[in-house]
Amino acid sequence: MRNVKILWGVNALLLLVVVILSSVLFAALFNKPLVEAKPEQTKPAGRIIATIGEKTITSEDLKQQLLQKHGRELLDQMVDHEVIGMEGHAEGISVEESEINKELKRMQQGYDSEQQFYESMKEQLGFSEEALRTDVYSKLLLEKLATRSINITNEQVDAYIKAHPDEFKAPVLLRIQQIVVSSQANADKVALDLSKGMDFSQVAKDRSLDDATRNKGGDLGWLDEDDPFMVPVLLNAAKQLKVGEVSKPISFNGNIYFIKLRERQEDSKAKQDELKEVVRKEMALREAPPLKEVILKLRERWKVSITF
Repeated sequence: MRNVKILWGVNALLLLVVVILSSVLFAALFNKPLVEAKPEQTKPAGRIIATIGEKTITSEDLKQQLLQKHGRELLDQMVDHEVIGMEGHAEGISVEESEINKELKRMQQGYDSEQQFYESMKEQLGFSEEALRTDVYSKLLLEKLATRSINITNEQVDAYIKAHPDEFKAPVLLRIQQIVVSSQANADKVALDLSKGMDFSQVAKDRSLDDATRNKGGDLGWLDEDDPFMVPVLLNAAKQLKVGEVSKPISFNGNIYFIKLRERQEDSKAKQDELKEVVRKEMALREAPPLKEVILKLRERWKVSITF
């Protein structure tokens, strides 16, 4: 009898547990929404900078693409500029503003103007003038660091220039003016005006047929004495003149020319000294380790670690 009472007690306890669990489950089901709420859509990261139909491109998209495509290159450049500057400071080596300006002038050769040069650097390399100056500073400083222990004597420089005469031939520049007429009668009028002491520029404005130079007093500007685009017979005549002297009438291609040598410019001693310094640096760089090796050693010395 006692066992039966115990059994009924156990059954009653189990029934109570079932009721409690059923109540909990029913409450959970009752409170559960019929339709699960969709997670809130995330807004695109960054500012939208382009749309193609329903597709958008954000500033963050652009940033990621730029990092993937150019990030390592730009990072290397930044690191190299830093280690070069740190080494220069540690060694007491620097680059003067005048050296940067001189290098930029050299780089501008072949461009029509300084403005065209900087516009080209911006379009081709993405360099502003300030960024270009920074890059030139690092380049010149790196060259100084690479060649700091190399000594090139004046005798070596002179010997190198002497062994390469065509490469280092001192250029002669001529400032030439011209008057162009089409007949002997007009040539006689020009000769008469000049003999009276009239200014060559004024006679050119009054009588020259050349539209390109007439309003400038016949000025052709500065020309190399071996300029391949200048008519040889006219250039040769100019070479024979003294500064301020006017040639005899020269017949060419159906016209008659008067040539005046306005100025002559040859390399000064300062320019020759400048040339020697350029040669000295080039010779030193040839003896120095490759600049890439110098950079790697500087990275090692300054404990560079890149995790990009």
